[in-house]
Amino acid sequence: MGSCPVVEVDDDEYAKLIRRMNPPRVVIDNDACDNATVIRVDSIKKHGILLEVIQVLTDLNLIITKAYISSDGSWFMDVFNVTDRNGNKVRDKEIICCIQNSLGSDACSFPGIGNSVGIVPSKEHTFIEMTGTDRPGLLSEICAVLANRNCSVAKAELWTHNTRVAAVVHVTEESTGGAVEDPERLSAIKELLCNVLRGDNDSRMGRMTVSKDRTHTERRLHQMMFGDRDYESTVVGAGDDKPRPQVAVMDCAEKDYSVVILRSRDRPKLLFDTVCTLTDMQYVVFHGTVDTRDDEAYQEYFIRHVDGYPINSEAERQRVIKCLEAAIERRTTEGLEMVLRTEDRHGLLSDVTRVFRENGLTIRRAEISTQEGKASDTFYLSEMSGKPVEAKTIDSICRQLGEMVVRVKQSPLLAPKPPEVAGATSFLFGNLLKASLQSFRSVRSYS
Repeated sequence: MGSCPVVEVDDDEYAKLIRRMNPPRVVIDNDACDNATVIRVDSIKKHGILLEVIQVLTDLNLIITKAYISSDGSWFMDVFNVTDRNGNKVRDKEIICCIQNSLGSDACSFPGIGNSVGIVPSKEHTFIEMTGTDRPGLLSEICAVLANRNCSVAKAELWTHNTRVAAVVHVTEESTGGAVEDPERLSAIKELLCNVLRGDNDSRMGRMTVSKDRTHTERRLHQMMFGDRDYESTVVGAGDDKPRPQVAVMDCAEKDYSVVILRSRDRPKLLFDTVCTLTDMQYVVFHGTVDTRDDEAYQEYFIRHVDGYPINSEAERQRVIKCLEAAIERRTTEGLEMVLRTEDRHGLLSDVTRVFRENGLTIRRAEISTQEGKASDTFYLSEMSGKPVEAKTIDSICRQLGEMVVRVKQSPLLAPKPPEVAGATSFLFGNLLKASLQSFRSVRSYS
């Protein structure tokens, strides 16, 4: 008797079929909680789905105040308490409809997430990604190169952390308003920008890519910073004594999980930043809770690697801790926040960033956008020494930039934290873990 033929099954197609047969279910409830809208999401489990749900909510500028995460077997269930930026329940019908369409049965399934998450062709912009060593005036030099090559910046976001910088810039042709098509022009722009990124005595060369593909900018910035190993650096200077996020990684051998506990200042998109990093490091969150109160955030996750094993070495544990600390610190809101609104014009961004440089300021983070001829830019600035910006410097900048300055907010760098009693942090996390495990055993004893 001949052997039976082996039928090869396309796992991806099979997974798509299962998801189509079991579309996500979304319930949006404004009555279950007094001060937040409760969003429940049930779906077939797959790697990255938690990040995809959080990404949808944060992209709608919703604030996640609490979350409960569970994925038993092949099913995924999330509960989020969310508000708008003003702390109110979500009642806008357009936003509610967008949540339903993005997460619910109309969407059927989420787009896959990989190193090129959310990539779709675009003829509107050319996307430039840059990483390198941060230094004062770097963004000013980048903007000057683009302006001199008759390119306009339609949108850009820049992060700095531990002497490293990452930026995603959406560029258009000044003459056509569309993507830069000429290969020779692209090559020339790339060469000039690489020269700008090539800092003096830099042992780690800057890197740059040019693409016509659209990515999720903040996800990409995390990936770029992670790829540039910003978590390995430690800056010693004026800002070194500020409080850092507290991260602990412990074993839960009883359930064969690793437990990650994080405590930090609360801020918008904090949950996205931590879950994004865990996902890109190929960890799966099986259970978790998130709680925020009094400007403090507490996050707790029971995780395994995608291979099914928990963290099994001290080196891996330390790497997870450092990467999560970096993920929280990258999206800094410290220093001087300056918001600009004005009519867009060629060379505007180059002029603005030159004013910052000439006044001795460094850009810690930047969000730049242009829509319908209006430029809307937000910069987070500090002195080159890392200290807060002096009042006389703020006055000088406001005089030079004039009416385009619509908001100036000095967020002082945090005061040094008091000395810790030896072992206090370990004791705190040990007690938190014990409480978490007791709750986990009682609620999840069937798993």
